[in-house]
This record gives sequence, C-alpha cells and structure tokens, in this order.
Amino acid sequence: MWRPTCGRSLRAGGGSLPRVWSKWGQRLCSPAAQPPPSSYSSSSEPLHPHRPQSEKAKRKRKREEAILESNVDNVGMKWSEKEKIVYTAAVLPGEKKDTTVPLPQSYSPEYVESCWYPWWEKQGFFRPEKHNELPQAVDRIFSLCIPPPNVTGTLHLGHALTVAIEDALARWRRMQGYKVLWVPGCDHAGIATQSVVERRLLREQDKRRQDYSREEFLQEVWRWKQEKGDEIYHQLKKLGASLDWSRACFTMDPGFSKAVTEAFVRMCDSGLIYRSESLVNWSCALESAISDIEVDSKQLPGRTLLSVPGYEQKVEFGTMITFAYPIEGHEGEVAVSTTRPETMLGDVAIAVHPDDTRYQALHGKQCRHPFTNRLLPIITDPVVDMGLGTGAVKLTPAHDHTDFLLSQRHSLPRLTVIGGDGTMTSHCGHWLQGVKRFQARERVISALMEMKLFRGKEDHPMSLPICSRSGDVIEPLLKKQWFVRCEKMAQKAIQAVDEGELEIIPHFYTKTWKNWLSNISDWCISRQLWWGHQIPAYRVTLPESGNTQEEQWVWGRSEAEARERAAAKFGVSPTALILTQDPDVLDTWFSSGLFPFAMLGWPEQTEDLKQFYPNTMLETGNDLIFFWVARMVMLGTELTGQLPFKQVLFHSLVRDKHGRKMSKSLGNVIDPLDVISGVSLERLQEKVMEGNLDPREKAVAMEAQRKDFPNGIPECGTDALRFALCSYKAQGEDISLSVSQVLSCRHFCNKMWQTVRFTLGALLDVGSPVTPLPETFPLTRIDKWICSCLYSTVEQCERGFESYELHTVTSALHSFWLHSLCDVYLECIKPVLKQQVTESEGERKVEKRVAAAVLYHCVSTSLRLLSPLMPFLTEELWQRLQPYSPRPSTASSSVCMQSYPTTSELAHWHFPQDEADFPLVQEVVRVARSLRAQYHLTKEKPDMWAVCTADQAQTLYSFSPAICILGRVSNLHLHCTQEGATSLPFVSAPPPPEGSPFGVVGHSIQLHLDIQNCSNADKQIILLSQRREKLLFRLQQSLSKTRGPGYAEKVPERIRLETENKIAALEQELKSINDQLLALKSSKS
Repeated sequence: MWRPTCGRSLRAGGGSLPRVWSKWGQRLCSPAAQPPPSSYSSSSEPLHPHRPQSEKAKRKRKREEAILESNVDNVGMKWSEKEKIVYTAAVLPGEKKDTTVPLPQSYSPEYVESCWYPWWEKQGFFRPEKHNELPQAVDRIFSLCIPPPNVTGTLHLGHALTVAIEDALARWRRMQGYKVLWVPGCDHAGIATQSVVERRLLREQDKRRQDYSREEFLQEVWRWKQEKGDEIYHQLKKLGASLDWSRACFTMDPGFSKAVTEAFVRMCDSGLIYRSESLVNWSCALESAISDIEVDSKQLPGRTLLSVPGYEQKVEFGTMITFAYPIEGHEGEVAVSTTRPETMLGDVAIAVHPDDTRYQALHGKQCRHPFTNRLLPIITDPVVDMGLGTGAVKLTPAHDHTDFLLSQRHSLPRLTVIGGDGTMTSHCGHWLQGVKRFQARERVISALMEMKLFRGKEDHPMSLPICSRSGDVIEPLLKKQWFVRCEKMAQKAIQAVDEGELEIIPHFYTKTWKNWLSNISDWCISRQLWWGHQIPAYRVTLPESGNTQEEQWVWGRSEAEARERAAAKFGVSPTALILTQDPDVLDTWFSSGLFPFAMLGWPEQTEDLKQFYPNTMLETGNDLIFFWVARMVMLGTELTGQLPFKQVLFHSLVRDKHGRKMSKSLGNVIDPLDVISGVSLERLQEKVMEGNLDPREKAVAMEAQRKDFPNGIPECGTDALRFALCSYKAQGEDISLSVSQVLSCRHFCNKMWQTVRFTLGALLDVGSPVTPLPETFPLTRIDKWICSCLYSTVEQCERGFESYELHTVTSALHSFWLHSLCDVYLECIKPVLKQQVTESEGERKVEKRVAAAVLYHCVSTSLRLLSPLMPFLTEELWQRLQPYSPRPSTASSSVCMQSYPTTSELAHWHFPQDEADFPLVQEVVRVARSLRAQYHLTKEKPDMWAVCTADQAQTLYSFSPAICILGRVSNLHLHCTQEGATSLPFVSAPPPPEGSPFGVVGHSIQLHLDIQNCSNADKQIILLSQRREKLLFRLQQSLSKTRGPGYAEKVPERIRLETENKIAALEQELKSINDQLLALKSSKS
C-alpha cells in the first residue's frame, strides 16, 4: 500500500512494497474481508497483472521521451483541407431532407449529416413500437442499455467506441426484424456533479457549499442539470445513436429514485446491507468516502514534490522514514519504517515474526511511544516477512487496511489520529491537534530528530492514491458506513457463468470474473455528499435515552414506514420516537447497478419490464467488469430473481497512437466531436492548458499534439469515425487509435459517394426500369463474379455480426466496395455502359441493361450492409437511389428500416467457380501492368500473348474483356502448349513474337507484350541495355558464390537449389533481353 505501515519490514507473501501498495485501492473498503494469512494482496485482481512500479515508471518515461524526441516531419498526419459543402435547403426540424436536389460533386460530412437524425427521431424509427410496421418483422426481441455516461461529462473516444458497437448491433437487429429497445441514460455522478456545481458557485457567487442549506444547494444542482445536463444526449445524437429517447432515464428521476429506495430496503430486510465501522477511501478535500474507480494511482520514482489541495507549498512524497521505539524497561530499541510518519501517533503495537531470532527475547515486551507515552505491545504474527527491512512492523489499525485486519486478530485498539477534514485529532496531543496532516508530518520528523529517535530517510519508489475528482491524496480512515455483503451474491454470479446462463465475450474474461468474485470484499455504499440518493435509513432516538445510547437504525420506503418499523421493533408508540435520516447518500455505482431493470420501471411490473427484461446483452468497456458489470449481475439476480442480461460483450480500451491510455491526467484525450467536425492545433493546445496537469505531463501532451496534429485534426465526419472504430479488433488487445485511420475512412466515404454518382448517371442513361433483384441474372463472367463477391460479402457480414466481430464486417465491406466493385467491376463495365446502342442491337442492349441492374443492386445492397455502421452516408445515398428502385418505397421509408441482406436473398447470385477462377485473372492483370510499367508504356496498348495450359486458356478466354480493360492491352492471344487445345471454343494463337518482353504468372503462365509496334525503338534499346547491365551484375554475384572453395560441402542443399533457380531465371531473362535488343535493332535497320 501507499504507506505499507512498515515499508522496510513488510508482511510475508505481500511481495515488494510497490506491489502491496498497487493493490491498495481495490481492497480498502472491506469491512470484514479476511484474506489468506500468507498474503495481503488485493482480492480485486485487475485486468492486467501489476508490474513493479519502477518498471511502470520506466515504460512511461520511455513513451514520453519517444514523444519528445520524435521528428515532427516523420510523425505528423498530413492532410489537405477539403471543401465544406453545406445543405442549404429550408427544412423544418423533423422534416425529411430533400434528396431531389443535385448531388454535390464530392463528399462533405456536414452536408450529409444534416437533417437526418431529427427525421429519424420524429418518425419513431428507434422505438420498439415501430416493429409491427416492418415487413421483415420476426417475433424476437433485442434489448440493451447504454452504459450511462456522467451527466457532467463530455464524450471521449471510449464513449464513441461503445456507441459505434452498440448502435451497429441495434441497427443490425432492427433491420433483421427484431423488436429492438436500446435505452439511453445518464448517471447523476454524485461526486463529479457536486464538485462541478461547487466550483461554479465559488466562481460566480463566491460561496461555498456550506453557505447553503442542503435543500438550497440541491436546487442549485438541479438548476445546473437543467442548463447543462442534456449536452451528453446531444453528443450521442451527433454520433447517430439509434436510442429510444422517449424512454431516456436519469438516475435521479423520481421513478429511478423509487427503485433505489426499494433496493436498499429489500436488501436491508434480507441482511445483505448492514452498518459497520471500517476503513474506507477518504478524500479530505471532499470530506467523503469515494469508490475505488475514483482513485487514480500516481507512480513516483522516488522523492517527489506534489501540489495538494489546501496546501500552499508542495508536499514531499516518495521517501521512507525509519525511526526507533525505545523498549520499556530494557535497553535497546525496535526500528520501524514508514512513508507516512504522521500516522505513528496512531500506532498501537509492533509486530514481528514468531520465528525471527532477532526479536525472540522481546516477545511479550513493550515499547514506549515517545509522544503519547502509550505502551505498545510487541506481538507475534506469522504474516510478518522477516526478510523485509528490519523485520518489525508498526501497526496503525485506524489508518491501514492490513493493520486493521491484524487488530481484529489480536484485539488491538484503533486510534483515529487524522480527522475527516485532514487535520490531526485530539489523540495526537495539543501540539498537533488541528494541524494539517502533511504539516504534522514535518513536525513529527523534527520531534523524532530532537529526541534522537530518527534513524534515516531514503528515496522510495511508490504508487500514490489520488482522488480523481479533487486531486487530493487519499487517506484510509475508519468510518461507520453502510456495506453490502457480497460473498453469497458473488457465488451466484460465478455459478451463472459456470452453468452457461451468462456468457462473457471474449471468453478469456471468464477467468478474471471468477478470480475477482471468488475473493470479493464487502462493498461500502455510503458517500458523505448532498447530491445523490439520500440513504433511506433513520437513526432512532428512544424516549428518555441518554447520549451513551448505542446506535439504533431502521429503514423504510418513507419516513412514515420507517417510524412504523421502529415502533414495532422497540415496542413504543410511533409518536414517541425521534427519527433522524442518515445525511449520507448512496454510492453512484449502487444506483447504476440497478440500471438494466430500473430503466424499465422496476419495482413496478410494467409492460416494458415484462417484455424487455432480462436484457439481451450488455456491451461495455473491459475496465468496468468489476465496478459495474459484476454489481449489476449481483443486484439484478438478488432483486429480480433473474440475471439482468444473457450476454456480456467487453470491448478493449482505447489508447493513443503512442500506446498510452487516454486520460485527462495525461492530457491525451481526443474529443470525438473534434474528429467529426475538425479542430485546429491551437484549440487542441488550449484544451490542454485548461486542464489541471502536472507541468511535465502538460509539456508532453502539447508536444505530442504538435507532432501528431501539426495542422490540427481534419473534418472526418461521424460515419468515418464509427467505421474506423469498428475496424479495430475490439475483443482483444487495447486499441491504439490513429486519427489517420479515421481520415482514411473518410476517403472511403468519398469513394462510396463517387460510386453512387456514377451509378445514378448510368441508370439515367439506360433509361429502362431496373429489374427486381430476384429477377436479375448476370450475363457475363465478370457480372457473375461481382454478384458472387457480393454473396460472399453478405456471408461474411452475417458471420461477423453474429459473433460480434465487427472488424471482419468492416473489412469485408471495405474490400468489396473498394477493391471488387470500384477497382474491377466499374472499370470493366464502363465501356459497356457508355456505348450507344440502337433498338436493332438487342444483344448489346440487354448486356448494358443487365450491367446497370447488377450495378444498382450491388450498390443498393452494399448500402444496406453498411447502414448499421455508417447511418448518415448510407441514408443519403440510399435515398438518392430510390427513384430507380424496382419497388419504390414510401416517403417515410428509411434504409435503417429495410431488411438486412441475407445469403438466402442472394442465393441465385452465388457462383463459386467464377470466384475461384478470378484470382488467376487478377494475377495476369498484375503482371501485365508490371510489364507495362517496366517498359514505360503509359498510353500505348500493346497486344499480349499468354502461353498457358488449355484449362488456364479457357479461364482467361472467358475473362478476356476484363483482362484487356484492366491490363490496358489491345488484344489477348492465348497460345496453348499442351494437349487439349483442340477442345477449346477458340483457335490457339501462334507463339508470341520472338524476343518480346515477358513475365511469369504463378510459375506456369508466360505473358508476352508485343512492344515493337507501340514504342520508340531508341528509347526501348536504352532501357533494355540498362536492364541488361543490372542483370549481368546480379548474375555475376550469384555465380561467384557458387565458385567459392567448399561451396558444395558447406552450403545446405536448400540454399544451393535456390541459388541455381535464381541463376537460371537471370539467364533466361538476359536471353529474352538480348533477343529483344536484336529484334529492335533489326527493325530499325
């Protein structure tokens, strides 16, 4: 732990000091946890094993140095400003966008994304009630809740990833015909919201919270919520989230508050919630206990000066103090060490190992406390590690978790020497009472020196717990709080996974789930705040009771109910009792743990609860597996008798391009709205300056921005951001997001835009109606190939969505649209679509009409496939295609309400042989282009010969139009060298011209270009001569290796064979070049 009681003489099994402290945050709020006696490691094992702090600090320094030293010219993202096009047509909010206006020349995110979301919302597309209107409706339900972001927050890329994944799944299921309910929500964020409002009141009115009554302050919080609380919802809409806003849920809404009260009362009645005194994470600045997730660990390499709220001067941390306790009645002393000397005023004993020979004579003896004059017994316990430090451990049960557990075992007193406000208590004596804890630290050290008990001070690498809300150093304090018993509920959660009732995806998190829940500690749910759900528990004061009365508590859904309970419990009249409600509020995680069923109206048996609970799934970041997911499972099972969901899908954390976790404390958080709309470098730097960062962190953050975004971040748009986020494998390693990847996806958006523009022009030119998909049958092999590619793409999308592997979906769609549709098919059909045909040319007219129909259905189907991932762009483009649809839709229809393409829908478009044959065609085209480039043929289109087998010739012949277009050759001549040529539907061509340049395809096909008639002879002679010189040099090098002494004996056979093949290939190419040179020279003469 941060101050592991005795830094140099720690417990057995606790590992090094850094390891023990690194686990502190997870175990501190554990009133009755009893870890194994051999270990004080945390029962809450984090997702990644803790590395020694020195290693963590070293890795961090390396990353920072890499940022500071990298070359800006090599790192920065390069881009050019694109023209912004704005949709200017007059449209009332909620009206449909006019798609009859001309389509702009290029893609502009701002143009595309305007108007669509209000129309979707007004049409009710995102409400489950719309389900009955779907032609593809099925009797299946898909329900989930969004992890409720804090009402104080703004979106970060972690939120954006969550939205991108969840919205893709929700839209996909909706298009499949499921009844979909995706509920939006917002968390009241007790500490965060109260802190924001307190700062606002101090800034605007120069008043502190204590200057208001509780009711007055809460009015100020609600006023702030009304002004600012909806910002997070606007940001979610900007991301295109298809949430049912009519069911939006805020955790402080009256209905939700009723659910929180009901949960607390029921769990108190069943004994699952109890009140106890124990150690908690305490923020002296907030004067409240805080949850584990609100504690950040700051790695210190050694002595470090840090700013602490409430202190004018920086405070020293990262040092270990050693001092001595005199042994009472004997000469000698016992030396102990600590990183928190101010807590020695609360020491009540010294522990040593029973087998430690150094201290066996001291068993049962006592030490005299130099300041309080208390006698400290020397006790023995096998958990003390004899090999660490002096082997003696000072015990401060009221300020250290492990010491607290030892105090229970040895019946030791617990003295609180630091109060909730961070000042020393009366137990310290007049000389320290009321002094701030870190000022007291210096006084204690000075006093030890004066008494000649100070034994040294040294640097000590450590992890310091910091309150993420206030920046204060966390203090472990002993407080009476409300706790949830977790052990039995945790066992049920483990059992649910073991028996397959709850599926965790990826499955490797199952082990983490079991390990943590098997060693879970009880959960402190009290918070000393005003904003939040006030605990519905009441302290009872009985008639004629004195001040020494032991605390008596009752609880109820209202004060009246609590009074009735108290009267029955104590056998007195209800009017004779005095009830005082606990001023504390419940931990925010308690209320958010109820979200899956409270959002549906629980405890009332609403129609939504009956229909949509349990939820189908939960999707969230893997960092919430303990704080939220496990607690939802425990609370849901306990309070409803059912698991809150059937599946849990975890996605990875988003890191910056340097591999650092995105964190406000590092200044490397990227606002998704900045990626969507673009932002200047100056504004990015301003945001860093506005934060409360350490000077070094600020310098690193600003330098990283200058190098990563020298020109700022370009406008990429929502669709590009969502597509990029879904392109990463979310179920594995953490995601190192590069904005350049998002920019690449924007280029893909433009490619889609241009494809649809071409398609619209082609459809307009053809004129005749497009045949429906079931009636569209491809004619040529290239038509069949693209149709079959689409079938395979649909198949990959089906598998990817079903397995939640969205990166396979994005990869399949990107590959199809870019490499199959645009790079190949469009190029092949351009001559067909551009040709002018007359009525008498029936065959060519049919070919043109079929090509246009295939193109239309490929584009239209692809837009439906992409719709869950890129909702705005697909809506814009799909609406543009509707005038040409064989089945025109109504004015209120949207692509998001169409059926999601299936392989059964495209079964008549599956041509596996055409797909299997096409890689050979692509390789021929690649080699042909390589030959053209090698001989600098830019405009010329030479004839090409393919020397191949009969089977290969058959394939190339059937794809010959595509080969000629893509390879930029005039004619393809097929020369067969084997038997079987007579059975071909064409006559085998004569051999290629003597001396023509050639390339090899797959070691079996030779491609020859006839360049004699289409190039400048003098230029070709120069190029070929230069090529010959290079080949002669390489050949000479290879031959010299084979002529060395002992070559045959020393060189492995495999290497010798490779060298021989290389020599043979070089000799063959040299012969070809010589033949070409001879032919060119003879043609000149």
